[in-house]
Amino acid sequence: MHLIVLVHTKTWPLYKRNQRTNSSLPSMTVTPSVSSAKGRVLIVGATGFIGQFVTESSLDTGRSTYVLVRPSACGPSKAKIIKAFQDKGAIILHGLVNDKEFMEKILREHEIDIVISAVGGENILDQLSLIEAIKTIGSIKRFLPSEFGHDVDRADPVEPGLSMYEAKRRVRRLVEESGVPYTYICCNSIASWPYHDNTHPSQVLPPLDQFQIYGDGSVKAYFVAGTDIGKFTMKTVDDIRTVNKSVHFRPTSNLCNINELASLWEKKIGRTLPRVIVTENDLLTAAAANCIPQSIVASFTHDIFIKGCQINFTIDGPQDIEVSTLYPDETFQTLDDCFNDFLAKLGDKPVNTNKITTTNPVVESMAITA
Repeated sequence: MHLIVLVHTKTWPLYKRNQRTNSSLPSMTVTPSVSSAKGRVLIVGATGFIGQFVTESSLDTGRSTYVLVRPSACGPSKAKIIKAFQDKGAIILHGLVNDKEFMEKILREHEIDIVISAVGGENILDQLSLIEAIKTIGSIKRFLPSEFGHDVDRADPVEPGLSMYEAKRRVRRLVEESGVPYTYICCNSIASWPYHDNTHPSQVLPPLDQFQIYGDGSVKAYFVAGTDIGKFTMKTVDDIRTVNKSVHFRPTSNLCNINELASLWEKKIGRTLPRVIVTENDLLTAAAANCIPQSIVASFTHDIFIKGCQINFTIDGPQDIEVSTLYPDETFQTLDDCFNDFLAKLGDKPVNTNKITTTNPVVESMAITA
């Protein structure tokens, strides 16, 4: 899916550079660090999993929000989402993100400032044409490519997840070589039970029959609510401090291992559930089966809960910044709150059930860990 968000910040010439952008920013004094202007936002892929959160947040901030939708007919669920966005003031545009000439046209005509992409795994390389269009236009203040998961230059999942990361790395390199001002959003895992075969676990209740524990269940990960992903993403787009940076979401209140998640859910439902161990070999076997998208999620689950890809590096480099240090007065929704929401959805459903919790492996954004 595709997201393009436009927001007025400093002028393009200030940021444009021909060198690789893994170097530090030019020395400058900027006050304030966050622009008060709110420019136009074009979101491509807004009906996708992460796209919906970002679009809602953009609209909530009062920004002029444009949504790019593929011209092919969409199903009732997508149409309902688009209508809801329109009712809140979004402007709908129809076209393809990999059509360079078309993207140049709409970027110019609508005076887009910031482009945010949240395309799904199968469309990652469509962003290459988008980047070329942005480079040609020369007036885009910020580009956020489709990240919304791990730092793909540091994480090293097995296949088939590795191929997705290699595609994202290719996008990163083109962004950096083009001189387009960028921000990479590394928000880690979605706040939910991390099913190893489901791309959107936040849409599924935690288990009611048994827990599947990965390895010994002791490896920690960071969990972030979708609404917080949208909220903090929109804060970064016109913040000078995030230009050419990787912004990491590491809320200490939501650093948790899967054993702790299981105990939290047991506390909520007032019942102890049996725990079944899913070994490293089990996850590797599921990944090697190459059943898409389940195998991709299995490879990411292995990377998170066996290899510790979210916690095995520090973020003290010149191109890294943790989002809480940027906005110390902003709070994250806690895992406890998120699980309260799941409990509310459970309602009057019986907890003591022999039915295996149903998952729904729909391919959208691979946003839980990608």
